[in-house]
Amino acid sequence: MDISVVTICWTIANFIILMAILRYFFFDKVNKVIDDRNEEVVSTIKNADTQKEQAKLLKIESEKNLEDSKIQGKNIVEDYKQKAEKVSEQIKSEASSEAELIIVRAKSDIEREKEKAEEELKNKVVDLAVILSSKALEKAIDEAEHRRLIEEFIAKVGN
Repeated sequence: MDISVVTICWTIANFIILMAILRYFFFDKVNKVIDDRNEEVVSTIKNADTQKEQAKLLKIESEKNLEDSKIQGKNIVEDYKQKAEKVSEQIKSEASSEAELIIVRAKSDIEREKEKAEEELKNKVVDLAVILSSKALEKAIDEAEHRRLIEEFIAKVGN
């Protein structure tokens, strides 16, 4: 193996020339592509972080809104429950008032019917007394006849 200084110098010269050519035509473009790609990656990471923060804020806001909605729902249910209880109490009160009114009317009707029945009974008693008196006046009554007439009177009054 023979090492020649001239070959080494030519190889070094070729290498330096090749490096100069590559630097002039390619290194700037390759560096620009790498820098652009690096900036794009950094920008994407920043956007991802920003979106992650926004997502956290939206999640917190959504949870708060959900909790508020639950509270409002409970309040609405309680309001309607109270209204339903008031309506129920009002209906019960009205029904009770109507029942009392019906009872008062029924008692009044019963009292009138009772008075009417008593009046009819009095009229019948008077009629029977008149009939009995007229029969008594028509004939002389002995003790047995008198008892029979009283029993007949009692039997008629009992009907």
